[in-house]
Amino acid sequence: MSRSIRSIGRSIRILGLDPGLRRTGWGIVDCEGNRLTYVACGSVETSERESLAARLSALHAGLAAVIASHGPHEAAVEETFVNADPRSALKLGQARGIVLLAPAQAGLVVAEYAPNLVKKSVVGAGRAEKGQVRKMIAVLLPKAAPESDDACDALALAITHAHHRSAPAIRLAAGGRR
Repeated sequence: MSRSIRSIGRSIRILGLDPGLRRTGWGIVDCEGNRLTYVACGSVETSERESLAARLSALHAGLAAVIASHGPHEAAVEETFVNADPRSALKLGQARGIVLLAPAQAGLVVAEYAPNLVKKSVVGAGRAEKGQVRKMIAVLLPKAAPESDDACDALALAITHAHHRSAPAIRLAAGGRR
């Protein structure tokens, strides 16, 4: 059973996840009304020398540890864009499945956002460059210092969810609960 979406006015902890097989970025913010507070960010990395199964297992274990350590209430995951290489797309899809599974297993409501919506929510333009996203993260979360683009993107996902979490589709994903 999913945790319900908490009411506006109470602090909620949001986990943003930027899926990848080599590196999955994660970022956590607390949201109280319109106020966002940086909590933590980082990435879960896997070794290309390992088998696909071992890499997916390591990804799941890493995300489960982040969730257990930080206790988020809700999660936001970036939707996958189409990749020209079918093998790469399939591997990314498998990693994305793990990224969706880990928070769902922990009972979190999991929302999904298109990359253009994330950029538009954070920067104001759907075709923003990574550098522009990084600069806005520094403005919106001054204490954040993401070491990778993946962690920065994950924070952008958490911010996007904070802005869009009351949308009808998100409430539907939570089973209609508020």
